[in-house]
Amino acid sequence: MTPNTVTTQTRAIALAIEYDGSSYAGWQRQPNGTTIQELVEAACHAVFGVLCSVVGSGRTDSGVHARLQVAHVHILGGHAVPLQRISLALNANLPDDIRIRDVVEVPLDFHARYSPMWREYVYLLTRHDSVFLRHYRHVLPRTCNIDALNQALGVFLGDHDFSTFSKNNPDTRSYRCVVLHCAIESDSVDLLIRIRANRFVYGMCRAIVGAGLDAARGTVSPDALRYALAQQLRSVQRPLAPANALVLNRVHYPSTIFDHLSAF
Repeated sequence: MTPNTVTTQTRAIALAIEYDGSSYAGWQRQPNGTTIQELVEAACHAVFGVLCSVVGSGRTDSGVHARLQVAHVHILGGHAVPLQRISLALNANLPDDIRIRDVVEVPLDFHARYSPMWREYVYLLTRHDSVFLRHYRHVLPRTCNIDALNQALGVFLGDHDFSTFSKNNPDTRSYRCVVLHCAIESDSVDLLIRIRANRFVYGMCRAIVGAGLDAARGTVSPDALRYALAQQLRSVQRPLAPANALVLNRVHYPSTIFDHLSAF
């Protein structure tokens, strides 16, 4: 079969998607704002000529960015676009703040949301207050205690119920997540918090970072955060960190697709 032959067989592809979430109401389609999912679905419709459901690896909040969001698409009836040209075709139908970085064909049982081994977010911080960084960095106060911040982040390592450190979501059946890595990385000016887990619940990353920043300011202790985590009560929540500095950085699958792409 030549690359341009149209087949009646259903095919599945995975998309590596990068986006600036500043202008969007998050990843998932919703009635009250423009989302990345609906724009990618519209681009798929334009390229493949059929209505497509684009399933992402997970939701990102309004204003949150992605270096590597992964989604899968089942294309009914095949398509005439060669695999190596799909990203170019989709990008031609997307705004400049959403880019398809790579496309691979995957088995029909591949699922962007249920197949990952882990996901990773980074929260971008800086000590340099600049108008050119305001959309993508959170400025640390001069009095910020980095050691206290790192100690607080360590509280969240391991298997926990994150009811205290998340937003309520009626669709969430369990708030239990296994955090594999949660620490700060820094140089003289720029810093990032790297959080890797088997899964994330709604608002979890921003809640963890918000709690860590409170510890860095001296307004809460790691022991108090440990107690709050164990209580599983939203009444003891800390303020969420701003969304603009949070980036979905990697999604890792057993097949290692997209592991070659650069990230933070």
